[in-house]
Amino acid sequence: MTGMSRRTAKGGDGIARDSGPVSQTVAASKAIPGTEPTMTMEEVLRRENLLRAYQRVKSNGGSPGVDGMTVAELGGYLVAHWEAIREELSAGTYRPQPVRLVEIPKPSGRGVRRLGIPTVLDRLIQQAILQVLQPTFDATFSDASYGFRPGRSALQAVERARGHVRDGYRWVVDLDLENFFDRVNHDVLMSRLARRIEDRRLLRLIRRYLRAGLFEGGLVTQRAQGTPQGGPLSPLLSNVLLDELDRELEQRGHRSVRYADDCNVYVRSRRAGERVMASLERFLRERLRLSVNQEKSAVDRPWKRKFLGYSTTVHRETRLRVAPESVRRFREKVREHLRRGRGRSLQRTLRELEPLLRGWSQYFRAAETKGVFETLDQWIRRRLRCLVWRQWKRPQTRAKKLQALGLAPERAYRSAYNGRGPWWNARASHMNHALPVRYLHQQGLVSLLAEHRRLVRLT
Repeated sequence: MTGMSRRTAKGGDGIARDSGPVSQTVAASKAIPGTEPTMTMEEVLRRENLLRAYQRVKSNGGSPGVDGMTVAELGGYLVAHWEAIREELSAGTYRPQPVRLVEIPKPSGRGVRRLGIPTVLDRLIQQAILQVLQPTFDATFSDASYGFRPGRSALQAVERARGHVRDGYRWVVDLDLENFFDRVNHDVLMSRLARRIEDRRLLRLIRRYLRAGLFEGGLVTQRAQGTPQGGPLSPLLSNVLLDELDRELEQRGHRSVRYADDCNVYVRSRRAGERVMASLERFLRERLRLSVNQEKSAVDRPWKRKFLGYSTTVHRETRLRVAPESVRRFREKVREHLRRGRGRSLQRTLRELEPLLRGWSQYFRAAETKGVFETLDQWIRRRLRCLVWRQWKRPQTRAKKLQALGLAPERAYRSAYNGRGPWWNARASHMNHALPVRYLHQQGLVSLLAEHRRLVRLT
């Protein structure tokens, strides 16, 4: 193979520097305007590409794979072994290690999401492949696709969906693909990749990554389908497969928005939606060998469904709002944080709560209905007062604390010995007087409403 016979020189990071005719050809092709670099193993193994992949893997961090190697240990390993690994990749004989299976609860609380954690070496190689494939593939993806694409975001997808509803397409075909990442058919996916990639070594390596075993409980299970989330390549591969769905919808003249495996099609009537749902189920089954989750998919009004955590209002001039299910999940996360804070100071609890509050405000900054932020602010303040009341424990302690926070002795004792529970006291006037809004903000509480207004002004 050319890659094996070429002379190489290693840098201090252990990644070999290219020399020879292949690199010269690639460099020359890049100098010609409009010429695309070819998707070959030589491009994957270019020093500049590998260094960029190495920096990305280092910055991403993450847990070790089945071999136990950490990101911090990767550099030293490459210094000692990269030349042999490179030769295997060039010859097409490299075999990835199994991925470590991790199951995490889904945000909805129903079921688990299966993550496959590759070794840090395989993460490096996958990242290098991704950097070569993505520019070429991404340039041809549908404009209706937003997930895992450079320069595109979930908020852009949500705003596009709102635009369709505003244009009068006030019924949505909400498609949920059943266990998509676990059901991807390898043969179908590889046939789509083979249309664009000519290098058989690269195709063979991608298939081996798809078929890498799952390590769980000390045993390795071989895979015949699926592309578990967790590796750098999985998002791109999912877009390659589902781009065919996007193109089918475009060819039919439908208005759609897709983010990863969440796909919404907007139509003008329920009857049209039901026809679209039936035909898409058939298309997915016959062409992509995927199935639709009947329980989670539906033809309904957009304001009765959620898309990427958002929903819409029923108004003709449709506005975005936070979906009720997103509010419920947020409340659960806040409760969990505050349960952990029962033995901690209020300031420490608020410091640990701050990233959640700012992150949630940042994600839902496109929401155009403000009432939910104000309601949640009031609820969070009451939860904090409830937490403090519990920490004071005994009536005598509560009376002393209330006095220290400005209540008259008689009122402090009457409030401390009222016999009511923590949640009732958290809303009572004595706790509002002792821990007013201003005091909580001084201790570090972030106001969702104020943060939302600030972010809206910035955008």
